[in-house]
Amino acid sequence: MTEEAHAQPSSKTDLFLSFTWLALQGFGGVLAVVQRELVEKKRWMTREQFVEDWAVAQIMPGPNVVNLSMMIGGRYFGLPGALAALAGMLAAPLVIVLLLAVLYGSVADNPTAQNALRGMGAVAAGLITATGIKLIAALDKNPMGMAVCIGLAVLTFIAIGLLRWPLLWVLLGIGGTACVWAYRVLKRNEEPRT
Repeated sequence: MTEEAHAQPSSKTDLFLSFTWLALQGFGGVLAVVQRELVEKKRWMTREQFVEDWAVAQIMPGPNVVNLSMMIGGRYFGLPGALAALAGMLAAPLVIVLLLAVLYGSVADNPTAQNALRGMGAVAAGLITATGIKLIAALDKNPMGMAVCIGLAVLTFIAIGLLRWPLLWVLLGIGGTACVWAYRVLKRNEEPRT
């Protein structure tokens, strides 16, 4: 990891409330909200730490923001912190989703409701793209270098977005290659120079 973050959650209640607030803001494009809140506002993580933790959260099974919340909660308060962060991510959204499901059931066939949902999808894609562009600067400190990281991102996009290869194979192939490459670079950098 790189430089240390400036602050940390003050309690498990702080974790719960912070992740509840994150969950309530995250309609479709939660990556942008999570990055802004945890890195820029709360300063619980540096940009580089966020990129590293987000990468791990994405390859774990389950929703990546839930994985990230549990990682952060566990880092500061162990299992009780992970559970507090998880509860914060799930409690309020669960109630809201259940209420919306009941309401949506009555308007599901309405073309206006269907078009509204399509519009929200476009906004979510824009939020994710904007956050990705914002986080590119963190790749400067990646041991593999900016060019290799962008090359891997382009390869991944081509494999999944254009060629429609299964995610598991792309993860094992490109992700595995990236892990081995990063490991070798880090090992080489650790070796004493003579």
